[in-house]
Amino acid sequence: MRKLQKLAAGVLEEVLAGTALHQVLPGRLQQLKTPGERGGLQDIVYGSLRQLGRLDAWLAALLERPLTDPQLGWLLRVALYQLAYTRAPAHVVVHNAVTAAGQGWRRGLANAVLRNFQRRRAEVEKIADEQPSARWSHPDWWIDRLQAEYPNHWQGILEASLLHPPFTLRINGRHGDVATYLQRLNEAGMPAHQTGPDAVTLERAVPVHSLPGFDLGQVSVQDAGAQWAARLLDAQPGERVLDACAAPGGKTGHILERACAKTAQGASVGRRAPGGCDVELTALDVDAARLARVQENLDRLHLHATLIEGDAAQPDSWWDGRPFDRILADVPCSASGVVRRNPDIKWLRRPNDIAQFSAQQAVMLESLWRLLATGGTLLYATCSIFGEENDGQVRAFMKRHAQDAERCPLPEPLSDGSLLPNAEHDGFFYALLRKT
Repeated sequence: MRKLQKLAAGVLEEVLAGTALHQVLPGRLQQLKTPGERGGLQDIVYGSLRQLGRLDAWLAALLERPLTDPQLGWLLRVALYQLAYTRAPAHVVVHNAVTAAGQGWRRGLANAVLRNFQRRRAEVEKIADEQPSARWSHPDWWIDRLQAEYPNHWQGILEASLLHPPFTLRINGRHGDVATYLQRLNEAGMPAHQTGPDAVTLERAVPVHSLPGFDLGQVSVQDAGAQWAARLLDAQPGERVLDACAAPGGKTGHILERACAKTAQGASVGRRAPGGCDVELTALDVDAARLARVQENLDRLHLHATLIEGDAAQPDSWWDGRPFDRILADVPCSASGVVRRNPDIKWLRRPNDIAQFSAQQAVMLESLWRLLATGGTLLYATCSIFGEENDGQVRAFMKRHAQDAERCPLPEPLSDGSLLPNAEHDGFFYALLRKT
């Protein structure tokens, strides 16, 4: 445990210095030998980042004066997280943290802080609850923004953002239905329940390769909220489709799965020849390494798409001039709807980042719109919950395109486009636009 504590503290220090978690954590995981150790490190790091505001407040309340040793501070935050949120024996957590702290005053301070937390927990909890950034473990500006935009829902959004994310699967309709797969999971000792038309959520996460049919492409890991994208886009056999910003390929695969199922259904009634998906799909991404992950996902699913490395905001460098019938514009955003899966985001984002994302989205939306055929549909999608990136962006677009665009109604629970995070799915926004 001592090694895990030191590694976790090092990850937190690097992340809060400005480096994204996905750039820091893999190197630390490679230093561990067993899957159990790697899983333990990941749980500590993600959990500590989710609750960092609270850990900061606890530590400040337990110190008589500001700490001058940053590394010791991160170690103490990790140990406080373990004491409060894990089942690790308290005496083991304290002993290992005190030993990892080093010698002299560092050792004594670590012991005093952690012992005092155990004795004074109710007191420091109350102190933390009086500070919004500690009570909700989000930056003050983030909380203020949610209160202004969602006066009736901001607390639920923040509570959901502190939960451990659900482990949700997408059932490949080419290989069976949800009811059948739920039975297979039950027989494998993996309790689960349905959370969407093609979605099931397991009671606890498991290694993906232990899932029935995963290696055969019968099921994929994908949040239930993200699964709305392919359903709303609703690509039909015979159409030309663009998945812009496609990596890592979860939505790409779902679009093709649904199109293949429709092609097969058409063949069964004699309308189309058997085999294939009868959809020409282009998967675009600016990052070649991330585009390779799209190909890996397609290979596992036994599906085909044309992969292009290119910038959706600069189509002249890659577009062949043939219009698309449907476009998924899954644009870069603040990712404010998925912070429980990426908890470093809320600490690394700054208020002016939202306007920068909004400007980028507007350019991308304009660029993709001219690639869309008349009568075609574009699905604008974000994993943000901030209005400037979502409904505000779409309203501004509709003003600019009053003559050639209409906004299509969406089904419940997406009547206004917003899917706020809760226990069963992350936060997303969707707007379906038709070119008239």
